[in-house]
Amino acid sequence: MRKLLSLTLMALAGSVAFAGGYRVSIQGQKQLAMGHTGVAVVGSAETAFFNPAGMAYLENKFNLSVGGSALMAKTRFQNSQYNWTASSDNLGTPLNLYATYRLTDWLTAGLAVYTPYGSAVEWEQDWQGAYLVNNIDLKAIFIQPTVSVRIGEHFSIGGGPIYATGSVNFNRNLQPAGGVLGNADVTLDASGISAWGYNVGMMFNPTEDFRLGLNYRSEITMEARGGEATFADVPVIAQGTFSNTKFDADLPLPGEVTAGLSYQVTDKWLVAFDYNYTLWSVYKSLDVDFEKADIPDSKNPRNYKNSSAFRFGTQYIANDKFTFRAGYYIDESPVQDGYFAPETPRNDGMGFTGGLTYQFSKNFGVDVSFLYLHFDEIDNSYDYYTDGSSFGGTYKSSVFSPGIGITYGF
Repeated sequence: MRKLLSLTLMALAGSVAFAGGYRVSIQGQKQLAMGHTGVAVVGSAETAFFNPAGMAYLENKFNLSVGGSALMAKTRFQNSQYNWTASSDNLGTPLNLYATYRLTDWLTAGLAVYTPYGSAVEWEQDWQGAYLVNNIDLKAIFIQPTVSVRIGEHFSIGGGPIYATGSVNFNRNLQPAGGVLGNADVTLDASGISAWGYNVGMMFNPTEDFRLGLNYRSEITMEARGGEATFADVPVIAQGTFSNTKFDADLPLPGEVTAGLSYQVTDKWLVAFDYNYTLWSVYKSLDVDFEKADIPDSKNPRNYKNSSAFRFGTQYIANDKFTFRAGYYIDESPVQDGYFAPETPRNDGMGFTGGLTYQFSKNFGVDVSFLYLHFDEIDNSYDYYTDGSSFGGTYKSSVFSPGIGITYGF
C-alpha cells in the first residue's frame, strides 16, 4: 500500500489544496495577502517558513507571528450521460506559528510550526465515485527549527531540519456500484506517522531596495506501519476474505524550489514575485496492499507531473497604523488527462488575495487576510482503475479562506 496515504492527501487536495496536488499553501497572513510571495520579502517572523535566510535581516531582536485561517471549499461533480451529480463542501483550519531571535549580529535562530497538509473531504457515502473515495480526514504538523547566518551586508544563508508528524483516516468502497460486493467499504486508519526532511535558503541584497531569494524544501517520505484496515457491509459470502487486517504505507511529500525577488519602489510601496516549482513526479501510483494475503492488491497509476506556480504581490504602508496588501497567482495542476480522480477534482487555478495590518503599537499588530481560489472547470476522467473501469465527468471547484493573525516584536 505504498501510496495509500498519498490518496488520502489527494482527497484533501480535491477541495482545499493551493499549490497543486495536496499542498495547502497558507503559511502566514501577511505573505498570503501578498499572493503567498515571500522568498525575497523580509517583514516578520513568517520569513522562517518562506526563506529562513531572511531571518538575519529582521529589524527586531525578537519576532513572533501566530495565525490561522478558515478554508471553505466547494466541489461540484456532474456526469450528464448518466445523470450523476455529487457535491463536497468542506472546512479546514490551517494554523501557523513562527518565532525568531537574534543571538548575535550575524546569527539568528528561529522556529516554524505549520500545517501544510491537513483537513477533511467528504463525499456522500456510496456515491457513484465511492470506489475511489468516500471521505478522508488528514492531520499533519511540520515543526521546523532554523538558523540564519548573515555573511557581510548583502548575503545570508539559512536552514534547518523539518520534523513531520500526523495521522490519517480514509474510507472508500471496494468496487464500483452494482458489483458482487455491493456497498462493502474499507476504512484505513493510521496515527503517529512521522518523518524528517530539511529546508535551506539564501538571500542576496545587491542594493538597499532590491532583494533576491532562493529556497528549497526537501521531499519527505512519511511511513505508516501497522495501520488498521476495517471492512464494513461485506456480504456473508466474502467475509472470510475481507476481514479486518493491518496495512503499511509510504507517503511522498514532494520537494519544492522557490525563487523570487522584491523591490522597494518607494519608502511605502513594495512589490514581489515568486516562482515555485514542485516536484510532483514522485507521485507515480496508488498501490494498495494489505497484510492479509488473500485480500486482492490494488495498483492505480497517478503519474503526476511537476508543476509551476507564478505569484505576484504588493504591499503599501499607508501610515503608522495601516498597511495594505494584495496579490494574485497562477497555479498549474500536476494532474494529467486520464488520471483525473475525485481525490483531486481540480484543474489549473487562479488565486486572488488581499489583506491589511492594523498596528496597535510599535510592537503589536493584527493581520487580516483573504483568499479566493478559482479552479478552471474541467471535464475529465480516471481511466486506470484496477478492474479496467473509467470514472469521469465535469468538476467545478472553488475556495474562500479568511484568516487572522498577530505579530509581536521588540
